[in-house]
Amino acid sequence: MMNVSGLPKKVSIFEVGARDGLQNEKAVTTQDKLTLIEQLAEAGITRIEAGSFVSPKWVPQMADSGEVFTQLNQHNQRKAGVVYSALTPNLKGLELALDAGADEVAIFGAASETFSQRNINCSIAESIARFEPVMALAKAKNIPVRGYVSCVLGCPYEGDIDINEVARVSEILYKMGCYEISLGDTIGVGTPIKARKMVEAVAKLVPVEKLALHFHDTYGQALANIQACLDTGVSVIDSSVAGLGGCPYAKGASGNLATEDVVYMLHGMGIETGVDLTKLAKAGNQISQALGRDNGSKVAKAISAD
Repeated sequence: MMNVSGLPKKVSIFEVGARDGLQNEKAVTTQDKLTLIEQLAEAGITRIEAGSFVSPKWVPQMADSGEVFTQLNQHNQRKAGVVYSALTPNLKGLELALDAGADEVAIFGAASETFSQRNINCSIAESIARFEPVMALAKAKNIPVRGYVSCVLGCPYEGDIDINEVARVSEILYKMGCYEISLGDTIGVGTPIKARKMVEAVAKLVPVEKLALHFHDTYGQALANIQACLDTGVSVIDSSVAGLGGCPYAKGASGNLATEDVVYMLHGMGIETGVDLTKLAKAGNQISQALGRDNGSKVAKAISAD
């Protein structure tokens, strides 16, 4: 349902701080992660990426993801109505996520051949072939799968990316069975008109209500880019509490968009999120303290200074 201005009445926040955020920060304890996840749920976040079943050799910060899910399950820390998801790069990752009790999983591809090689050591075509058994098992187990597409507005190695290639890869993942496609500006170089044109190109091949925006804030453009795309029909936004993390394979991509900042903007536009901003800022402040760093959210800093 859209309001009179053409903007969505409600936006769903997909919180990636506990995975995409923390995997690019110094390691914190399992308890710190569980506290963060619990506080995010208490703040009204209903979609939380809680871990990643990738090789601990490559991402040591996510080595305890199995334990995180186990603790969530064993100690009744799961909040009713909240979906706890995990990133799974391959069949082994999916099997581990299933054993751990993840509600849903995500696979990740790229719109850039070079980035695909540097990030997951294979071509785009090879990455898609790897996902086929993952999708088959997920379907057999009735586990929803989300698809990420990286480098949709630029690549650290190739520069500009053809939006038709973004649309092509997105359509492949959607037709494979991904229920939602998250479009990632991995290095945060996008600007509003480019962002909108990219979304419009993808929406010709994938229903717009199946798209999500995952815009990094490296150049301070993420909020402007989101605002430029909101009346296309997109109503899901990925963000990271306290602006945690970035991308280890993308030079200079040091900033996920802070959830507090996007929620503040949406509320100011009359768009519902179901999120309590004060509780969200508290969660961001606590995990930032555990990391020994400043909260990367301007809104959280302003709220906390009151």
